[in-house]
Amino acid sequence: MKLKRVVVTGLGALTPIGNNIQEYWNNLVNGVSGAAPITYFDATNFKTQFACEIKNFNVEDFIERKEARKMDRYAQYAMVSADEAIKDSGLNLDTIDLDRAGVIWGSGIGGLETFQNEVTNFVQGNGVPKFNPFFIPKMIADLAGGHISMKYGLRGPNFTTVSACASSTNALIDAFNYIRLGMADIFVTGGSEAAVTIAGIGGFNAMHALSTRNDDPKTASRPMDKDREGFVLGEGAGAIILEEYEHAVARGAKIYCEIGGGGMSADAHHLTAPHPEGLGATNVMINCLKDAGLEAKDVDVLNMHGTSTPLGDIAESKAIINVFGEHAYDMNLNSTKSMTGHLLGAAGVIEAISVILSIEHGIVPPTINHFTDDDQIDGKLNFTFNKAQKRDVKVGMSNTFGFGGHNACVLVKKLEN
Repeated sequence: MKLKRVVVTGLGALTPIGNNIQEYWNNLVNGVSGAAPITYFDATNFKTQFACEIKNFNVEDFIERKEARKMDRYAQYAMVSADEAIKDSGLNLDTIDLDRAGVIWGSGIGGLETFQNEVTNFVQGNGVPKFNPFFIPKMIADLAGGHISMKYGLRGPNFTTVSACASSTNALIDAFNYIRLGMADIFVTGGSEAAVTIAGIGGFNAMHALSTRNDDPKTASRPMDKDREGFVLGEGAGAIILEEYEHAVARGAKIYCEIGGGGMSADAHHLTAPHPEGLGATNVMINCLKDAGLEAKDVDVLNMHGTSTPLGDIAESKAIINVFGEHAYDMNLNSTKSMTGHLLGAAGVIEAISVILSIEHGIVPPTINHFTDDDQIDGKLNFTFNKAQKRDVKVGMSNTFGFGGHNACVLVKKLEN
């Protein structure tokens, strides 16, 4: 069967460096760090006392208080970003077939704060079981997608992918596949996370995964820098409207770009560490290129997973050279986690949005906080350090890798009629 074409017609974002698409993009291009001391709880006794939190955000500006109280923050964030994306797409929900419009969402953890608070209340209540009746619906990771579908009446396929930090990229790839196979016309897809909590910071600290640069949070996320020592935890959401090409054209939609392909792989190596030679990362990029029917030399930009961890950045850099060879030196590489921190299950979608906007505007956001070259990383690669670079971007890719060895990669390309 002939596969259908899939395009992007709407974008939404709620991030530590911007509460909508325009703010997010402006701050990306200008190299703004979203890291600051934690305000959600007293982090004095924690090894890490900072994170990339959402700022100047009042959920009641977007969601009625009664409804907001039924949602964990991760679901609230999802609703806000999805609403922006739907409005940006210009979709008239009264004129489309809602049975062929669905939601595929991603979240690595789901309602962590809800779980933490309910169990804490149980313990502090001397073991008396007085749980909130919304405890389970607020906590489970699939409810963000459920809330989106119910608000907008979207009756097509609806589920949530959970693959740690690859979750929202997997969601995006699934939505892409459902449309190109003819099983739906439209998807709201993306991901959200709200793990800046006592349990989140404490848990990642116990793994020695987070930066502890408490004296200088804004420069703590240092992808590819010799002195990197862990990632900075972020939170937020991103949403993308995917649409079958002919459906989008028929309604006169603005089209940002086309989804070219998606790749997936597994490291099959370690619970939390990447394969040292980047085997899974190599395979996922090769798989993505094959799916798109493109060659390595066609790619202009790659938004790396680039978490600022000692092992991860080295492994991914090796994988890029494995896949792209000499062309790797002609590409722009970047890690926007240097600004947003690591949004875990929402990382993939907000980074894919960055690549989409690079195609739209001809600018590649920087990898900020680079001070010292690492002799274990090829210094000839262009990581777009510290300052955005202008470039005519026709094809871009975005990598996301998750604990458990989950790897996902998506390719987007400028629309050609």
